[in-house]
Amino acid sequence: MVTIGRSTGKIILMGEHAVVYGQPAIAMPFSAVQIIAEVRKEGHALSVSCDFYRGLVHEMPKIWESLKHAIRFSLYRIGAPTDPAIHIEIRSTIPAERGMGSSAAVAVAVARALFSFYEKPLADEELWEIVQSSEKIAHGNPSGIDATTVTGTSPVFFIKNQPIEPVALSLDAYLVVADTGKTGNTLEAITDVAFLYQHHSEVENWVRALGDLTYRARDYLVHNQAELLGQVMNQAQGYLQELTVSDDSLDRLVVLAREKGALGAKLTGGGRGGCMIALAKTREDAKKIAQSLAGAGASQTWIQYLGERHE
Repeated sequence: MVTIGRSTGKIILMGEHAVVYGQPAIAMPFSAVQIIAEVRKEGHALSVSCDFYRGLVHEMPKIWESLKHAIRFSLYRIGAPTDPAIHIEIRSTIPAERGMGSSAAVAVAVARALFSFYEKPLADEELWEIVQSSEKIAHGNPSGIDATTVTGTSPVFFIKNQPIEPVALSLDAYLVVADTGKTGNTLEAITDVAFLYQHHSEVENWVRALGDLTYRARDYLVHNQAELLGQVMNQAQGYLQELTVSDDSLDRLVVLAREKGALGAKLTGGGRGGCMIALAKTREDAKKIAQSLAGAGASQTWIQYLGERHE
């Protein structure tokens, strides 16, 4: 018997960095990238294969402890043997270290595949607990936004230390995501913003402004106001530049996307490399923007429709 578990990546639409200071953020599942976990009976002990490791689970290097935990904890919750003769194959199109939630997504896919293999039901709450416990190993003190976003199907509105709220997504528009090809440095960016916040009084106003833009973005998502959402995305990018978390690789693609017809464009995630996003009114516009970004050096581009139908 072979079973499959799937999960998507995630994108932060608005609120990065400001969320650290009590302001809201909006994150959304990003189905253009995904992880597939396949479980089958094979060998004499529990083994796994993926891009970075192939071998027995109990011999996995400590750097992959979060994945090992997701496997072991899932088996524990299932009530299965701790070292069954099965193999877990993991295939991913989510680029690592790009703020797309790859560590949470792999835990989701693995848990879903294992529960399916043992024919056990997996409630949303139990899946979240498995993923969040794995995220604690990967990131120390995760907010829970990655675990919530990649286990669900709707965008989420998140404020630190408050319940995460779903957002009703009804936007007749397309999101283009482009990878600069440069690994982001979230920790460095957060540290530098903290220094600015402590030593420059105007930074608190910028952070508050980013929060206000995120509140407005939530309303625009719900009420299908793509042009207005694009405007607040552009304004947010300006504040993120002031906070020094954008860089030349991001700025160049953001400017190009706007020149090619994007309603708005900004970085997504921690910045200092990583990915940028652009909002397009039509699929044709989205394709044109994506092609231009790829021609300008983006290592990968993706397009996702933000309305109800899936394309």
